[in-house]
Amino acid sequence: MIATCYPKCKNGGECLRPGKCRCPPGYGGRYCHKVSCEGGCQNGGECVSVNGVVKCLCASGWTGSRCQEAICPQGCRNNGACVAPGICSCPAGWVGRACHLAVCKLPCQHGGKCIAPNVCRCRLPYSGPQCTKKRKE
Repeated sequence: MIATCYPKCKNGGECLRPGKCRCPPGYGGRYCHKVSCEGGCQNGGECVSVNGVVKCLCASGWTGSRCQEAICPQGCRNNGACVAPGICSCPAGWVGRACHLAVCKLPCQHGGKCIAPNVCRCRLPYSGPQCTKKRKE
């Protein structure tokens, strides 16, 4: 005996018994009438069907099959990780929007510049960890 569903199963669904459809991938609901992304869409993504292909349409700043990956257009340097749109989580010793600014616990003196965590590049005639030693001539 063939089961009949009313309303009929949609989107290629198969009627198992009255009121119960087996839905093809990408569709759900009692009558296969809802678009369904496997695992759901994250971070404000919306499940849509485009030309018969069911996928997550991601909100601005997110990508990935389930909108699970944040986009940092500036990139995250020095092993930083993109954790939200445009926001990097920086490793110890680095700061800034792209983890591009080094942190020196003790400031570089005499115009020296912090180029890596606790590493100063000194201007002549200064040297040393914080550019405090003056070279004798």
